[in-house]
Amino acid sequence: MKYLLEGQETDRLRFRKINLSDFDDWLEFHKDPLTRVHWKMDYDSPGEECRKWYEKQQFRYENGLGGMNALIEKETGKLVGHCGLLVQPVDGLRELEIGYSLLREFWNRGLATEAAIKCKDFAFENLLAESLISIISLTNTPSQRVALKNGMRMEKTTVYKDNPVRIFRVHLSEWDGHQKDRQR
Repeated sequence: MKYLLEGQETDRLRFRKINLSDFDDWLEFHKDPLTRVHWKMDYDSPGEECRKWYEKQQFRYENGLGGMNALIEKETGKLVGHCGLLVQPVDGLRELEIGYSLLREFWNRGLATEAAIKCKDFAFENLLAESLISIISLTNTPSQRVALKNGMRMEKTTVYKDNPVRIFRVHLSEWDGHQKDRQR
């Protein structure tokens, strides 16, 4: 699938397709109440939410809608979280989003930024879109900082899945790699 970064790497992370053997590790994300404070929705049990999350990723994979990649810390082999390119409907447009979610033990280490930058570079190197977005809750300032570090700018505020959000965007023409290619 063209949107997956399977086999890609950064300095500290390996990207691979998610698989059910990650379930128990990712279940901790759904057990952590801090991971839900920025998104309002009805929640089932952590186990049910995790199951639904995996089903959604599988649906994305099977239908060409992108999907999350498992992020594996090179040094320890641990699952850090997920990051990927997701085809999303936003305000009537089909957009390509960089999405990211990390287990709390890996917060504040720059790993989300590292993974998000890799997704941006991959998308633009492969000409997957003219621009990329991140959809971020109004209250989620840590994720907003990741988007800013990824060269994105806040474009607008809107409602996505009944949640007030900010849409951050970066264009191919603004991408550093694009400028390097043009200079060659």
